[in-house]
Amino acid sequence: MARPYDRTRRAAAAAETTARIIDAAEAAIREGAPGSLTLATVAAKAGVTVQTVLRHFGSRDGCLVAVRAQVVARIEAQRGRSAPGDVDGALRDLVAHYEAEGELVLQLVAYASADPWALAAVRDGQAYHRAWVLRCFGPRLPSPPPDAAVDALVAATDLRVWQLLRLDLGRDPAEVAAVMRRLVHGVLEAP
Repeated sequence: MARPYDRTRRAAAAAETTARIIDAAEAAIREGAPGSLTLATVAAKAGVTVQTVLRHFGSRDGCLVAVRAQVVARIEAQRGRSAPGDVDGALRDLVAHYEAEGELVLQLVAYASADPWALAAVRDGQAYHRAWVLRCFGPRLPSPPPDAAVDALVAATDLRVWQLLRLDLGRDPAEVAAVMRRLVHGVLEAP
């Protein structure tokens, strides 16, 4: 008697392969320039053939789109829950996000001038960060919020502040959040 065809198992295997390929492409981006990403590299890291990568994503650009979607979903999960007006909670979420994704984003920033995909990702990240600042800290600002105050809050919570404090000066995440808190409160309490 023939075994019945099991679509569930096949779909689960295909989903697992897709996830492995996306993770492999992201790992390759973390290691080098996004522009130098090749299907052969992704396939080797994922333990599949180039043909399998093409079957799942159609092209190298399809892999990049999938990586971007995965990273954006993680960022939204990390920062999307920040409650408007809750400065301490927002900064905890932000520092946790930088701890998880900061080095990847710094990698993209480093290649933005030479790689259109990295540049687009960085610009989208900057727009997201500004919108996040307005959502989280906007309730504590006059309406409409002054551009100078929003700019100061964007700068006070920028990835490069985390980089300076955490990576360059070796501060722990709580210390990074405390410094950012001082900067943010300085802006919010300014006349």
